[in-house]
Amino acid sequence: MYVVIAGGGMVGYYLCRALLAEGHEVIVIERDRRRFQRGEDELGSVFMLGDGCEASVLAEAGVERADIFIAATDQDEDNLVACQVAKYRFNVPKTIARINNPRNERIFRQLGIDRTVSQVKHMLEDIEEQIPTHILARLFTLADVGLEIVELKVSADSPVVGRHVSELALPENSVLSLLLRSGEKPQVPASDVAIMPGDRIIAVTSPESEPALLELFSPKSPGSKNG
Repeated sequence: MYVVIAGGGMVGYYLCRALLAEGHEVIVIERDRRRFQRGEDELGSVFMLGDGCEASVLAEAGVERADIFIAATDQDEDNLVACQVAKYRFNVPKTIARINNPRNERIFRQLGIDRTVSQVKHMLEDIEEQIPTHILARLFTLADVGLEIVELKVSADSPVVGRHVSELALPENSVLSLLLRSGEKPQVPASDVAIMPGDRIIAVTSPESEPALLELFSPKSPGSKNG
């Protein structure tokens, strides 16, 4: 597989090393002379000096025969332009862009970039996984209809433990769609099902109602009143 990478910083450098170790053919385009020299000194001729946003540079790198083009610079604008040139000028079948600002992910997808990778987003997800008190995780966003699919983890001290689904005062535009319980098959939570510690519940909600849904399932602090 032939992979062209625009950006020879830390991300591009280590990505290049990993791909080379797996036996792939790789070219890294870096416009900063010091980064280019460092990469060339350590990895040889796989580093190329130039601007990955320029069509002439991509042509020189042979991007027209690339299987994948990866834009890994620290500038979102450059990554977007480079991917678009590779995709629409040279017909590269798959483009991947590094995104430094997660807010830009939507526009990248709308403009045809095949896949985006947000380091900040992945870092937040990793942090959330390490925080046991974080009981709500967003699984998927249905932006066109204004809904989110989320997973709720029921802790032993959650106020919903022992209560039937029919007794829960769910916020507007929220529905519990799937119950995952250890040792049992996934089930649609019927109204007479009692919530138990350790349950995982898949719910559909709107972004506006998400805070209220989280509050419903969250353990109450000492001195507060359960609803």
